[in-house]
Amino acid sequence: MNDAPLSAVAERLTILEQGRAERNYWRDLWHYRELFAILAWRDISVRYKQTVIGVAWALIRPFLTMVVFTIVFGRLARLPSEGAAPYPIMVFAGMLPWFLFSTILSEASNSLVANTSLVGKVYFPRIIIPSATALVALVDFAINLAMLAALMVWYGFLPTWRFALLPVFVGLATLASLGSSLWMTALNVKYRDFRYIIPFVVQFGLYVSPVGFSSAVVPEKWRLWYGLNPVVGAIDGFRWCILGENSPIDPASFSLSLGSTLFFLWLGISYFRKTERTFADLL
Repeated sequence: MNDAPLSAVAERLTILEQGRAERNYWRDLWHYRELFAILAWRDISVRYKQTVIGVAWALIRPFLTMVVFTIVFGRLARLPSEGAAPYPIMVFAGMLPWFLFSTILSEASNSLVANTSLVGKVYFPRIIIPSATALVALVDFAINLAMLAALMVWYGFLPTWRFALLPVFVGLATLASLGSSLWMTALNVKYRDFRYIIPFVVQFGLYVSPVGFSSAVVPEKWRLWYGLNPVVGAIDGFRWCILGENSPIDPASFSLSLGSTLFFLWLGISYFRKTERTFADLL
């Protein structure tokens, strides 16, 4: 008798062992990496293949937002830019991490509900589904980054050596979004009203985050509350990388924002893992 099929069956049986899924949860993330790649590729294909304008949508949205913010905050409100940096570049540098954050939050929060049949049929770490949406947002981010490069060439504004540290703050923005996303995703499974709350949270967050304005204009008395926004650290870090010495990082606000990011990441993972075993029944 061939031992290969028996080995495969034995491997499957170990998955059914009581308590195994709990003990080997994080190891199983690597075991199911192909599922992660398949889900991410499916989401990317849906986003760009089943739209009329495809990739152009990833360019139109940030461009129009930049124009509106430049007119409203730069021309009408006459808020200052960061040092000698052109206002459109400052706005676009803030929009990059914000769109990364908001896209992951919006897509991940509905991901489990949209994959009800998959969740109810087979075992795999459910955290894979909302996490896969981050790759879709990173594709949009890469397109927007290319647009920022073209904008900088247009204005003749060249980055410094700090630009090499940009991946660090890309990771920070991703972690900030995943923490909130996992929490919202789990809540959306139990309370479907959250699908209406999330767009409001994204819209409200856009105006309380330093996207259309510089962090330097925030009054000192509001710095504590301002720094609790997990996106602040990522946005200020992006601007520091792209604008250089024109945009220094405030250590207090950055530290508070980093602490808030770690807190929401812990909260999101903890709550998601706590409620994960009930997802199949609720969906």
